[in-house]
Amino acid sequence: MLVTQQPVLKRFWYPVIPVSHFQKGQTGGQPSRPQPFELLGQRIVLWLDQAGTPAAVEDRCCHRTAQLSKGCVVEGTIQCPYHGWQFDGSGACVQVPQLRTDERIPGSYRVKAFQAQIRYDYVWVCLHDQPLQPIPDFPEAEDPRFRVIHHFYQRFPCSGLRMMENLLDNAHFSIVHTQTFGDTSNPIPPQMELEELEWGLRARTAIPATNPPLQQKNLGIFEEKTVRYTDATWFMPFVHRGRITYPNGLIAVLFMAATPINDRESQLVHFWIRSDREEDIPAAGIIEFNRMVVQEDEAILQTTDWDTPLSIEAEQHLAADKPGILMRRKLAALLKAHGETEQRRKA
Repeated sequence: MLVTQQPVLKRFWYPVIPVSHFQKGQTGGQPSRPQPFELLGQRIVLWLDQAGTPAAVEDRCCHRTAQLSKGCVVEGTIQCPYHGWQFDGSGACVQVPQLRTDERIPGSYRVKAFQAQIRYDYVWVCLHDQPLQPIPDFPEAEDPRFRVIHHFYQRFPCSGLRMMENLLDNAHFSIVHTQTFGDTSNPIPPQMELEELEWGLRARTAIPATNPPLQQKNLGIFEEKTVRYTDATWFMPFVHRGRITYPNGLIAVLFMAATPINDRESQLVHFWIRSDREEDIPAAGIIEFNRMVVQEDEAILQTTDWDTPLSIEAEQHLAADKPGILMRRKLAALLKAHGETEQRRKA
């Protein structure tokens, strides 16, 4: 599926940039820096206005097509680096230095704007004015009994669908994650209870896991093996929530999104929400272990075909692949419901 060629995918919210990136390099109360991003092949520029509200518009000035992201933020607007035109969050041009004060700015002087809002320390963007679904709910992220540990924000050479399938693929743990939690002595994937949702999928399973020394410290469980009781939800199209409960009562909730940059690449947005405290379990060790997990996945996923097919007949399957099969069928149904057919690269 070529994600850039499926218009309905523009009708979902995607996390695109951490809020902290807008403050980098700020000194002496200077305005936030504009940030470029490519979402579903659309180049956009984002910034925070004077009230800290996010704005997102097409990264191309309507005058001579210069990149607005090369400009700067001036009094809450984005200023073009070429001729100094300024645009507000609605895309309207509000300042043209070359015009006299008594000259009206033509209404056609505007750039395309997109919806943007802040959730979970990220700016989310929807490229359509009527999103099909709200931003997925992660209540633990706003619960004072939990802490948020931001992990990874990086380009991933893989399709979003592959990444979502991988998260519910119990068959690869003992083969891929040999240095982290995969039990090589037990390659039979555990049974999974699946529930189809209107806009996603829910999966419950108990996953036997090895527990190496670093993870023993991270979990406060000092046996060589443990069990991960997982209640996971896939939010269409590319957001995953995985709530893991350990035998000692620790709760760890994984937030992972594969924000589609283009047909070949995704932006990995990855953080954990945990019920413990920094003074008990330092975040540094948790990040170190999870970096190993992600690197194990990346080494394999980057070798897969980025044009992931929705057709079930295009690849072979195991019984354990049922979550991925359901994902493909639900995405195919989504396209059909909106008058689209799956777009694939030409041979």
